[in-house]
Amino acid sequence: MSFTLAIVGRPNVGKSTLFNRLVGRRLALVDDQPGVTRDLREGDAKLGPIKFTIIDTAGLEEATDESLQGRMRMLTERAVDMADVCLFMIDARSGVLPADRVFAEILRKKSARVILVANKAEGNAGETGYYDAFSLGLGEPIRLSGEHGEGMIDLQEVLMPISKEFESRQIEPETDVVIEALDDDDDGEEITFSKSRPLQLSVVGRPNAGKSTLINQILGEDRMLTGPEAGITRDSISINHEWDGVPMRLWDTAGMRKKAKVQEKLEKLSVSDGLRAVKFSEVVVILLDAEIPFEQQDLRIADLAEREGRAVVVAVNKWDIENEKQEKLKDIREKFTRLLPQLRGAPLVTISAKTGRGMDRLHAAILQAHKIWNRRISTSALNRWLIDMLDAHPPPAPGGRRIRLRYMTQVKTRPPSFVIMCSHPDLLPTSYSRYLVNGMREDFDMPGTPIRVFMRSQSDKNPYADKKEKKVTKLNKHLEGRYRKSAGRGVKPKK
Repeated sequence: MSFTLAIVGRPNVGKSTLFNRLVGRRLALVDDQPGVTRDLREGDAKLGPIKFTIIDTAGLEEATDESLQGRMRMLTERAVDMADVCLFMIDARSGVLPADRVFAEILRKKSARVILVANKAEGNAGETGYYDAFSLGLGEPIRLSGEHGEGMIDLQEVLMPISKEFESRQIEPETDVVIEALDDDDDGEEITFSKSRPLQLSVVGRPNAGKSTLINQILGEDRMLTGPEAGITRDSISINHEWDGVPMRLWDTAGMRKKAKVQEKLEKLSVSDGLRAVKFSEVVVILLDAEIPFEQQDLRIADLAEREGRAVVVAVNKWDIENEKQEKLKDIREKFTRLLPQLRGAPLVTISAKTGRGMDRLHAAILQAHKIWNRRISTSALNRWLIDMLDAHPPPAPGGRRIRLRYMTQVKTRPPSFVIMCSHPDLLPTSYSRYLVNGMREDFDMPGTPIRVFMRSQSDKNPYADKKEKKVTKLNKHLEGRYRKSAGRGVKPKK
């Protein structure tokens, strides 16, 4: 990318709407109520031939530094310091408010390049606000409508010389990190993580479990908005970062409450955004609160990650304030084994996102889970294993009909998926499939990762019976034709 542009302004002036238009996708949550955006969200933007990085920020509000709005403002000010260009947006329909003048003065001191935009300027309603914007002393404003796409050509003309100026920057070459694991299409090749192909990692959990604090600890800076209030994070924010030499794409998600408690439209959008992040991930870190681990909602979130087929790591946060550590750990392990049998053997790591304790063990557990998630087993090893499992515990014979399991092979990884050819797959009980899955976890060292086993029908009928029948039919027709020709000449054909 040639440069970084940060969109700033008061709440509800249309920053996220313009952000979504420039990145070409609905990445940021958009709603009529002010203050929807709280964290910084980055995206790859394109406007005509110009490519750049864009940052969506929280609305600027006058508040004390200790309040939530004050912490949001401080985060926005950090984005202004990070960006090469600052796009200051006002609402043309509301006109220039006193808060706009205060923030314009701050931007004039902080940023070398400020582009003034009068948004919602379509029609006559924004005419007065557009001319009022000249009084801010930031040059000629651009008339824009982020929702309808008006004025994008004018914005492109302003950004073009800036883009040419930054094109001379040198781009550092990517360094690849090789992890011993397998991919769907690699069939034995090693996975290479790089900036263009990072490890996709999402952090999910209930509200106030410490997800944003954990992301900040990984990044080594206060990038995500945190605080004692529950439910601060609304968007699913993705950040590219190299953690201990491994390029990763980190997803911070909104806290997921019980479905019955989610009433507001905005919270529903936040939860949907979090579910989408889980689907995009390769490894999901389920973050638990050490004080109240494995509540019903934690179990639902873990079950969701398993059903989506993602590699799972369970992290117990706030371990630094736990007094009876050994007793608590024993209790957590017992509950984990009993309440989540579908994730038996998944890594369980105790951490403190605030102090950084246990982060090295969490990093190792994530890489190990990803490696197992990509594991491929040879067909010969699988079938030798299947014979031993059948000898130890043959499948049942419901109604006197014997079920034969003949052949097994792995059809894909991510997660490991297997097909077993058998007779009467519809009669095979679910308990026997679980017996096979648990055996694979133990014998092929695949703890915790979701394993898929599909039964396909293979009939007891001779596969060559149809070919033989067709051959006999063809011969009979041939002999019948010869007989008719011979009968017409009065000659009895030889048999």
